[in-house]
Amino acid sequence: MEDETIITGPLYEASKKVYPQATHGTFRTIKWGLMAFCLGVYYLMPFLRWDRGPNLPDQAVLLDMPGRRFYFFFIEIWPQEVYYFTGLLILAAMTLFLMNAIAGRIWCGYLCWQTVWTDLFFAVERWVEGDRRARMMKDKKGLTFSRLRELVVKHVLWLLIALFTGGAFVLYFADAPTLLKELATGAAPGVAYIWVGILTFTTYIFAGHMREQTCIFMCPWPRIQAAMTDEWALNVSYESTRGEPRMSVKKAQHAHERGEKAGDCIDCNQCVAVCPTGVDIRDGSQLGCIQCGLCIDACNIVMKEVGRPGDLVAYDTDINIARRAENLPPIYRPIRPRTLIYPLVILLVAGVMALKLSTRADLFVNVLHDRNPLAVTMSDGGVRNGFTVRVLNKQPNDRKVDLSISGASSLQLSIVDDKGGHSVTVGPDQTLELRVSVLAPAGAVPDQPVDVVFTVKDETGATEAIHKDHFFPR
Repeated sequence: MEDETIITGPLYEASKKVYPQATHGTFRTIKWGLMAFCLGVYYLMPFLRWDRGPNLPDQAVLLDMPGRRFYFFFIEIWPQEVYYFTGLLILAAMTLFLMNAIAGRIWCGYLCWQTVWTDLFFAVERWVEGDRRARMMKDKKGLTFSRLRELVVKHVLWLLIALFTGGAFVLYFADAPTLLKELATGAAPGVAYIWVGILTFTTYIFAGHMREQTCIFMCPWPRIQAAMTDEWALNVSYESTRGEPRMSVKKAQHAHERGEKAGDCIDCNQCVAVCPTGVDIRDGSQLGCIQCGLCIDACNIVMKEVGRPGDLVAYDTDINIARRAENLPPIYRPIRPRTLIYPLVILLVAGVMALKLSTRADLFVNVLHDRNPLAVTMSDGGVRNGFTVRVLNKQPNDRKVDLSISGASSLQLSIVDDKGGHSVTVGPDQTLELRVSVLAPAGAVPDQPVDVVFTVKDETGATEAIHKDHFFPR
């Protein structure tokens, strides 16, 4: 009988709490600037005004669900134009691929909303509880009254940030000042409070508690990026040929005295301490590395203090890492097929969308021929066809239009139950449905079906819409 192995230990490694340490330097400054920009855009954008004329909202960015419109400054997207969102998704994907081709996961490190809000929550945590060492010591000492007070203050601030995040989100769906007042006074629609609650909860959980777990285990982009990147893309890398073997400054000095090799890395672990996901960049490329560059800042500070050259950790390519191992000079290829194809696709899609937006019409007509019967023979021998004509006016004001037909010269148009001739008024942002008859008088009935073109033209004559159908003699 074969021996059976019984596993008694855990089947997976438990997550370890990460205590990111504050640092300063070039990349930390860039992250502060981008965080301020992104948060400023998100929180303040709903309050920007944009004059579109009478009967239209003046909020610059608005997803008007009741009005079935999306407004973005001078752009107005109608429900029938949902394909523009497909174009936006293509542009977003191509931009993300381009960023990956140039410098790996820089989206993750600088612009992803998980990174931005988590960075803000880290800043609040440090302000309330202190830096890395202080937080670690306080957690080891356990819960005291002072510690409890700090935790309450921290979580209250986190919840306020999360609440503002959820509140700002719903402001994109209605007039921001009006809805903000309604939210504060309890007069807002129930669905607004539901979405504020959802966004508050998710922001608080993801940015305050899940943090790096979201990036490592939930987000698909690290895996996609790992499959898409190539050896020419810049990634945060450790120069092992220069840094190894690691040893302290004193041990390195003794090694040099003995004629032995000593690396520049003094094994201070500052690169690990400042990492928001807790990875050690010296172990090579990892799924948890979001390419934020904070380890570069931390390492450069240490290198400056010990009098050694900087950029032991830096943005570098796999090609150059291999070349340095062979004592070859570095080479860079920022211009290559994929960094050319992605911008070309972006320009092509953006150009098509811009052309479509600039040439689109705001007056449409749709014609549906009666099917039962197709044609009606009149008592005098004439033949009548019935049609349903729908005229769509996408302007925010009443619009008077003329309806006419062209095709066989003998065909006569009449609007059923209308004594105003061939002119009708379509309300603002509305569709007007008309019952229309097209008559071929006796003696002028065509032998075969003929084309008939319905034309709708506004009273200025500047805009018209056409629809082609058929007239059936029997």
